[in-house]
Amino acid sequence: MNRRAVTRAVRVPLAKAPTGIQGFDEITHGGLPLGRTTLIRGGPGSGKTMFAVQSLINAARDRKEPGLLVAFEENADQIVINAATLGWDMPALAAKRLFFLDGSLSPEMVQAKDFDVSGLLNVLMVAAAEVDAKRVVLDGIDVLLSLLDDPVAERREMYRIRDWLARSRMTAIITQKVADGIGPNRRHENFMPFMADCVVNLDHQVRDGSAFRNIRVVKYRGSGFLGDEFPLIIGDSGIQITNGGPIEVKYPVTNERVSSGLPRLDAMLDGGYYRGTSVLISGAPGTAKSTLAGLFAAAACQRGERTLYISFDEGPSQIVRNFGSVGIRLGRHHKSGLLKIYSTRTRGPNIEDQFRELRALIEQHGSRCLVIDPLSTLSKKANGGATVPATKAFLDYLKTRKITVVNTSIMDGPEAGEGTATGISTIADTWIHVSYLTREGERNRALTIIKSRGTSHSNQVRELKLSKTGVTLTDVFTAHGEVLMGVARWERERQERTTKTRTIGASQSARLKLKLAQAEAAARLQVIAAEMEARTAEIKLLDTELASASQLLTSDRVMLRGLRHADEEMPIPKRKGKHKGKSK
Repeated sequence: MNRRAVTRAVRVPLAKAPTGIQGFDEITHGGLPLGRTTLIRGGPGSGKTMFAVQSLINAARDRKEPGLLVAFEENADQIVINAATLGWDMPALAAKRLFFLDGSLSPEMVQAKDFDVSGLLNVLMVAAAEVDAKRVVLDGIDVLLSLLDDPVAERREMYRIRDWLARSRMTAIITQKVADGIGPNRRHENFMPFMADCVVNLDHQVRDGSAFRNIRVVKYRGSGFLGDEFPLIIGDSGIQITNGGPIEVKYPVTNERVSSGLPRLDAMLDGGYYRGTSVLISGAPGTAKSTLAGLFAAAACQRGERTLYISFDEGPSQIVRNFGSVGIRLGRHHKSGLLKIYSTRTRGPNIEDQFRELRALIEQHGSRCLVIDPLSTLSKKANGGATVPATKAFLDYLKTRKITVVNTSIMDGPEAGEGTATGISTIADTWIHVSYLTREGERNRALTIIKSRGTSHSNQVRELKLSKTGVTLTDVFTAHGEVLMGVARWERERQERTTKTRTIGASQSARLKLKLAQAEAAARLQVIAAEMEARTAEIKLLDTELASASQLLTSDRVMLRGLRHADEEMPIPKRKGKHKGKSK
């Protein structure tokens, strides 16, 4: 019987070419497909050219991979000038590893019947051989195709470019404009995504007056990828993508504690906050959330740790003055630079931009402790469900750097319950809630710890008191299941003190009466004892007299017999028995 040889397929992962763009290589599990073509599609201002140029520069600068840039819309000088604003020194790289080619052509030349891109491709082949190019960017190829004004010619030239890229074995990026509608001059938008091995869509929209940019990988032949839409930010250093962090959550963990700035609160937390954790302080306006955050900042500065205080409500001078009214002195730390107070305003629903700015501030200042007061201000401006993912990504960033952060969150109204507008309560490591207790015409502050992961924390409610000398936590007063604070507590305590005083007075009076009765009883006992002693003496005297009288009687008889010379009296003998019968 013949045996057929069975060959087992060996799984070989697709080779990748990293882009060096923050977040994108994580989304695509390594970058662009090596030696293949990627299509970057998007509307105006979405960042197509910047994405392509940034990946080309990163490869040339960081990986020593030469590349070609062919611009069909902007000329090379404009691209170089724009790149310089982001700190990219393209001329320095152009001397060794980058080659620029202006691919813009006149409409008359393109619309000629004998036009094709063969000549352009030959020039590129020579340039690629000269610099040993590994990558190539064709920026705005759709501009060239739209000038052909012939569907057949468009498709033919695009396939010619695709075949040339496949033979060159360079990692290629083609950028393409995308409009809302597909008209006669947009036919290439339909077939180009089918030609590319990887397709990436960039989106730029304005909602509620705020600009939003997003990125989504539509397809990736031979490789897995994250297909969700992710926020894209264009900052001072180029494109950054927030991808939500790695799937597997890993943070450096320590048992080190840092003080909250309030000793009684540290005791409630069994030693303070854990280093590198996230703390949430929630409550209605005026419940002293900022005060607790200021105590944390002051304690961090006292330890010599660089601290960043982010405020969305007040300016630095006002913050320093207001904290001084409750005994928190931040002025000298602010002047020395150990404490940096950054006050800003929210600019719209795109909180990704603000989190990016915060990251830059943290890196610049070298902060080890952070206060965001209040974080909920960002959530009110956020669009849709973008708040929680963006906040989680930012808190992940802080955890990886072991930065301890205290966030405050404003509740809507003084009667608000234990909830947060930002939704970060689920990922906060420690959640402290401050609230009002309104009674008899006044409000008093109460503090409780809702949760503190890894901590044997107190479950008791404490009264939070503010004064010129500082901040204190005291035990609340409970009576018949009712919590009392402030004047109500003072009145109830005074009432109980009065009742106690009366009870003590009544007890003392009763005790005195009992003492008197006891003394009277003791006196009566003494009288009875004396009477008993007298009666006992009388009985003894009578006994003595009786004994004397008996002894005297006996002695008198003896003496009388002696005087009479009489014999002693003999006892009368007893009869032994009676005689039977009568005597004769």
